[in-house]
This record gives sequence, C-alpha cells and structure tokens, in this order.
Amino acid sequence: MIGLLQRVREARVTVAGETVGAIGAGLLVLVGVERGDTEAQVQRLLERLLGYRVFDDADGRMNRSLRETGGGLLLVPQFTLAADTRKGTRPSFTPAADPDTGRRLFQYLLERARAAHAPVAAGRFGADMDVALVNHGPVTFWLRVPPPG
Repeated sequence: MIGLLQRVREARVTVAGETVGAIGAGLLVLVGVERGDTEAQVQRLLERLLGYRVFDDADGRMNRSLRETGGGLLLVPQFTLAADTRKGTRPSFTPAADPDTGRRLFQYLLERARAAHAPVAAGRFGADMDVALVNHGPVTFWLRVPPPG
C-alpha cells in the first residue's frame, strides 16, 4: 500500500463541482492499493501516517506528528500510484489491486482512520476528482508498506 503524503495548509476534493472532503492544516494523502495488500498493510500505513513527524516543533524542526498536532487528514484514492513506470512511455497498472479490493481496503483505511483520529475527510473512490491543496513547505513524502511475500 502506498501513501503519498503532503503537508498542507488546506486541501479539498470536489466531484462534479461538489466538495466531498476538505481539511485545514494537516496531511493530504494520495492512497494507492497494490495487488496483495491486506488489512495488515492498511493498519501499518495508518500508523505511519498518524505518527510520521513532518510538522515543525518550537525549533522549526520536523519533530511533530499529525497525532500530536491534531491536524486534518484527507485521504484520496489514487490507483495510479501503484503503476509500473520502469519501461516505455505508458504506465502498466498490473501492480495495482483490482477495483473491488482497492475500494474495500480504501474504505477500511477510512474507517480505521476515523476511529483513530479527527478530523478525517476523504475523496470518492472511482470518481473523477479535482484535488486542490496548498502544500506547506513544500513537504511531500512517499510511504510504502509492501504486500506480504
């Protein structure tokens, strides 16, 4: 499972002109589900997202986590993160989970996130979304919890 996290001052997702998820300061995370991912990868990614130290402390160092700051978490499904781009000029989506598995594991991530943290917002799985953000820093990290085996 892949999470591309961006520290933001604010972020929102719209579908057909309607805002479906929005946060103030916090993390926007684009989420890719890979073939072979399970609930264990979801749980580990969530632990990392909530505990990853990307927010400044009093000395201006990235020593504080989302859990510590109480900032927002905006989760956005993005299957293209699981693409294989090693060859050619067209990505292969073979490494991505099938849509049913992707939807199920993204929903599980969203449920677990809402049980562990607030506020949590989300994009809409399978929708054509517009994502707007103000990346603070900019700070962007790619986190991956590989499937078993």
